[in-house]
Amino acid sequence: MNMRSRTVGLVLVTALLGVAFFPTLRWLVRSWLGNPYYSHGFLVPLISAYLIWRRRSVEKEPWDGGLLVLAAGVAMHLYAVPSRMYVLSALGLIVVAVGLVLTFYGRIALRRWGFPLFFLTAMIPLPFVERLSPPLEAFVARYATELVRLLGVAASAVGSQVYLTSTAFTVGAPCSGLRSIVALLTLTLLFTHVVHGPWWGKIGLLIAALPIAMAANLVRVSSLFFVAETLGADAGLRYYHTFSSPTLFLLACTLLLVTSRTLRCHAIRTDI
Repeated sequence: MNMRSRTVGLVLVTALLGVAFFPTLRWLVRSWLGNPYYSHGFLVPLISAYLIWRRRSVEKEPWDGGLLVLAAGVAMHLYAVPSRMYVLSALGLIVVAVGLVLTFYGRIALRRWGFPLFFLTAMIPLPFVERLSPPLEAFVARYATELVRLLGVAASAVGSQVYLTSTAFTVGAPCSGLRSIVALLTLTLLFTHVVHGPWWGKIGLLIAALPIAMAANLVRVSSLFFVAETLGADAGLRYYHTFSSPTLFLLACTLLLVTSRTLRCHAIRTDI
């Protein structure tokens, strides 16, 4: 099969798969719009496409074994959709993408584009993520209360409820830090790909992202309590709460960059 025929075949197969996976694609878009933990989902395919485009120069050696991978992805989709197991279907979509790369470009291209394809998993809303919010809320309430006590503020926590002398707060999902954790882990995963560094440094950076995100959120919530106690609940909730979240996320990113330099993972790859 000549190159033109393969290109036409790739376009036709991709179009047919787009129709077949339409319910899954619709579910992904609705999830990105409605799930606050995965609002970054729109960016993930764009970033993956950009990374592939930046390394688009690759020797084409189509491999017929890719058809088996393609068939496996379609089988995952056909099994998942009747039961509305959209997470499995979305994973099947990524397997299909791998199969397409192998079939039309070959194994060299897959090695070159492996990370962008793997990074697509970051766009799939995992069902257990939201279940982590309640225990995180109680954790944040307890330790943010301990931190604000160090500043001389009388505070106590019962579950996710925090009592100050002048007011009381319920640490809900927005203050659990889960959104920052998911966002920072996704950002760190991307960062480890675009920088040079030893493999152990990149693994250490991924591990460090979790405590950094949690620590930044504890600082944010405890400082919110301090502001509410000293300047009033309105100042804490109406003003500080709004601006503290992006500020502390930038702090977390800064700490991540400092950690990356410590782990010798900071020089940006020239091919990206």
